[in-house]
Amino acid sequence: MSEQLPQINVTSARATRLSYESACSAVLENCQLSDFKEKNVIIQTLYSGISRGTESLVYHGKVPITEQSRMRCPHQVGEFTFPLSYGYACVGKVIDTQSDVTRVKKDDVVFVLHPHQDIFCVSEDACNLVPKTLPPARAVLSANMETALNAVWDAKIANTKNHMVIGAGVVGLLTAFSLKALTRKSPILVDINPAKKIQAEQLGLSFKTPDQLSNNNSIEMDHIFNTSASEKGLQLAIDAAGFEAKILEMSWYGDRPVTLNLGGAFHSKRLQIISSQVGHIAPEKRKTHSYSDRMQEAMKLLSDDRLDALLEPEISFDTLPDHLHDIFNPNSSALCQLVKYKNT
Repeated sequence: MSEQLPQINVTSARATRLSYESACSAVLENCQLSDFKEKNVIIQTLYSGISRGTESLVYHGKVPITEQSRMRCPHQVGEFTFPLSYGYACVGKVIDTQSDVTRVKKDDVVFVLHPHQDIFCVSEDACNLVPKTLPPARAVLSANMETALNAVWDAKIANTKNHMVIGAGVVGLLTAFSLKALTRKSPILVDINPAKKIQAEQLGLSFKTPDQLSNNNSIEMDHIFNTSASEKGLQLAIDAAGFEAKILEMSWYGDRPVTLNLGGAFHSKRLQIISSQVGHIAPEKRKTHSYSDRMQEAMKLLSDDRLDALLEPEISFDTLPDHLHDIFNPNSSALCQLVKYKNT
């Protein structure tokens, strides 16, 4: 990363952002910076990350009408009926601030929930200071790690010892990683793709396929986290649950209905299915933690160099629209796509 970024004339600066023009179609378009008013900062983006879960739903035009209000991300431009700019994993350097800004200063590296854009203007309150020990590229995982951390808080792990995470995508890997880091107990990570064992082992996690689980009749989990975005994954969680187990459903299904078998031992085992969503802080932490506090704790969990295994080789922002079809291909096994911007 270069030490000095070019000076920006804020009054005349133009920015470039990714715009989803219609389902499965995106372009880079010029735009004007927002007004540079009090308590505002100007950020020049170094990296952004693409969420293959949520952002794929946006790209394919699969956000249900009933959820469009809740699905809006900070600084989104446009509506889900297209065109729109969407995304929430930008890491950049502060290149200018108003005189009344106190939380960040020029040259600080910050994480912002912002769509893919090379230069942008936001309130200082939107900026999360990236620790100097955290590489800017890895910091694009901050929002995903925040989701994982919130789910662990939602679970109220206490003294339980048998934990499972279903789905070895970015959020699943981060959930399993944070579980081990916070409880000192290694969860079982489950995915239908045996190749995911590579990333699991890189993070020091135990990995199994569903077939390997089915051969072990003694498995009864206390907490199961489903991040697979599939009804089969949620059914597997129910089937693997022990007495009075908690199942944390972290997936979001868009407009797809989900069918489950709630017969069998579901009631006799007194199972609980709990929704975990990052929009609100877990109840047990709500009185003691702000959103900023939660983000800082998530960033601390990202300090481990092994988490670079979740980042796909970087691509240039200038060519991003050309890569989106492959990135959002349902058959892709890619994790977090890292997008590199000029002057990085």
